[in-house]
Amino acid sequence: MKLIAPSILSADFTRLKEEIQAVEAAGADWIHADIMDGHFVPNLTFGPMVVEAVRRTTGLPIDVHLMISEPDRYISGFAKAGATCISVHAETCTHLNRTVQLIRDSGARPGVVLNPATPVETLRWILEYLDLVLVMSVNPGFGGQRFIPNSIAKITLLRTMISERGLHTLVEVDGGVSPQTIADIAAAGADVFVAGSAVFNSPDYRQAILTLRQLANR
Repeated sequence: MKLIAPSILSADFTRLKEEIQAVEAAGADWIHADIMDGHFVPNLTFGPMVVEAVRRTTGLPIDVHLMISEPDRYISGFAKAGATCISVHAETCTHLNRTVQLIRDSGARPGVVLNPATPVETLRWILEYLDLVLVMSVNPGFGGQRFIPNSIAKITLLRTMISERGLHTLVEVDGGVSPQTIADIAAAGADVFVAGSAVFNSPDYRQAILTLRQLANR
């Protein structure tokens, strides 16, 4: 099944509860939360209190993407706030196995994120311990960026690595996911599609999600 995960980074924060309820009613599978610290990435968003508010608003899985330095310090807080999945950047973790185990011990599903220039080979000795891998198809920090075309080859390589090992690890893609790119992303082997502006900038959330799902399953 192809999963659509609207990113609340693109939502109207003055109406966040209504926005989340609207995309849930429109058929969203997950809610994606981009956590930025102004250090690892040049932007600042929100923390566990907002994730806790999102959890009170929806029963959908909450997919927390930690674009932060020293993620180990905050994993427990986000798990307690209601995160279903917590993904950390390979680039920020000195002891990645320990961090992944910390996520699982906290009760969340662990994922690792790869920046556009970070090779898939980075995951060779951690892949079997992951529930998901998030491939960044833009440089993280801001929504609405254009998809980086060579991400397709990277997704394909990752899917091959997962399949050769007989694993069930999900491949998630974040960055520039739109009706123009999602079919190729899906064909390369992605399972979960983070869509921010493609959903929240649409006048009809239901139609936007339906279009993305149909193109992903084409």
